[in-house]
Amino acid sequence: MTRRPRLLPGVLCAAALALTSLGITAPALAGGPGDPGEVRRQMLERAAAQPGTTASLVSSRNIAQVDSDPGQVGISGCFTATAPLFVTSGLDSLRVFDVSDPARPELTGVLPSVMFENEAMTCGERRTGDGTRRFALVGVDLVQASPGDIEHVNVGGGELVVVDVTDPATPTVLSRAPGTTSTHTVACVDDTRCRYAYSAGGRSTFSIFDLRDLENPVEVDSDRSTPGVQPFATPTGGHKWNFDAAGIGTHTGWNGASMWDVSKPRRPRVLTTTGKAGQGVDPDHEGWNDFILHNAFRPHAERFKPGRKPSLRRGNVLLVTEEDYEQTDCSLAGSFQTWWVKRLNGKPGRIVPLDKVELSDLGTFPLPRGAFCSSHWFDYRPGGLVAAGFYGGGTQVLDVSDPRRIRTHAHAVWGLSEVWDAMWAPVYDARGRRTDERTNLVYSIDLVRGLDVYAVDVPGDGRGAEPPTAATAGVSVSDRAAANALPLGLVGAATAGALLLRRRRAQG
Repeated sequence: MTRRPRLLPGVLCAAALALTSLGITAPALAGGPGDPGEVRRQMLERAAAQPGTTASLVSSRNIAQVDSDPGQVGISGCFTATAPLFVTSGLDSLRVFDVSDPARPELTGVLPSVMFENEAMTCGERRTGDGTRRFALVGVDLVQASPGDIEHVNVGGGELVVVDVTDPATPTVLSRAPGTTSTHTVACVDDTRCRYAYSAGGRSTFSIFDLRDLENPVEVDSDRSTPGVQPFATPTGGHKWNFDAAGIGTHTGWNGASMWDVSKPRRPRVLTTTGKAGQGVDPDHEGWNDFILHNAFRPHAERFKPGRKPSLRRGNVLLVTEEDYEQTDCSLAGSFQTWWVKRLNGKPGRIVPLDKVELSDLGTFPLPRGAFCSSHWFDYRPGGLVAAGFYGGGTQVLDVSDPRRIRTHAHAVWGLSEVWDAMWAPVYDARGRRTDERTNLVYSIDLVRGLDVYAVDVPGDGRGAEPPTAATAGVSVSDRAAANALPLGLVGAATAGALLLRRRRAQG
């Protein structure tokens, strides 16, 4: 997504202060950064003074906080596939946690890195002759710099950064690749064999990165007959790619969602779209896209057959969040939605609305006033529960087992909080490999609070809101290292940058 030009000087000033605190000089970023600590203090005072907010936790009885790590200005995260690791990204750092005991994530390594925004952390893997190489993909929007790679300071964005996390104690920048479209998010087509990754892109195009040579990733040219690197066209505009078990990619953005056959990742093919409702111009479905469709997931996608009635078990229900972060009315700000995938036959408009809920529809807990309360990132748990971040509306657990009737299941809301991402911790087997099962634990990544871990009372498991017993994985996470504290200037500057950018709006 592009930003208003008026925000850029503030971001650069915040980045300049952060780079200085890392010992990195960047003449191009010169300028008076102001006092980010004062900005943050005023923001917290305003939040505390809002009617209906509280500095303590307000939660339903079926969810309980079991752990927290406040050390990061958090934005996104991902779990690796063949080792119990959780990688997080924030404005100040990339961090690696050992999650052998998922209720007590243990910080093992930190890569100090000023970055905006890398809104979707992506974990990828590659089998090599020496074993499994694990890495994270960082999408740079406006700025990125780290002390271990000081010869490369990005101001302006449009870049993919590959960070090696094979040794979780020492995450390291491995390589970089420029892109011709927005790298607001970047996603592996197959995270267990990540050879290609797709970028968020813009209103009509996106980029494909060839990662077969991890040390030298390159953008794929869609048209070799035209000079330069040409991106790929998309009918729905870009924000996020999600890839399902059937090998279908869903691209969400300004004009809704489109679904693609990505079996040949260098030559993706459009299968269908969300039509006028996804574009926000269908009078029968007002409010289904007031800004962007943010991200998506299709449970049991491999079971899909055309024309059947909508059901999660049949693989024809698309779960979607719609983001509208500048709207502070929680009855309009950005909904969680279900869509019926009727056909994947190459014709547009074969994905139709089923149900949607705004934050105000979910319960009687305190609603933020005059603050962000849009839906954002979410994660699905087999059985029909969704964990979703709603910014100032906290962590919400939704029951989507009946896709025509979305209901609330649990909630955890802090008054001084901004939840960007929420995900279910996976179950790892005795060899340390991620399975398709999920624990009853939700990891919430919060711009203000860092990382919170919640236990949820999941119907049928008999556990209640209690964490599972820690399982010892056969594959150890070796050489665990205690991370050094980040410079306070870095955290303060990154926080200021976040606050300055929260009022951003995409331009045409």
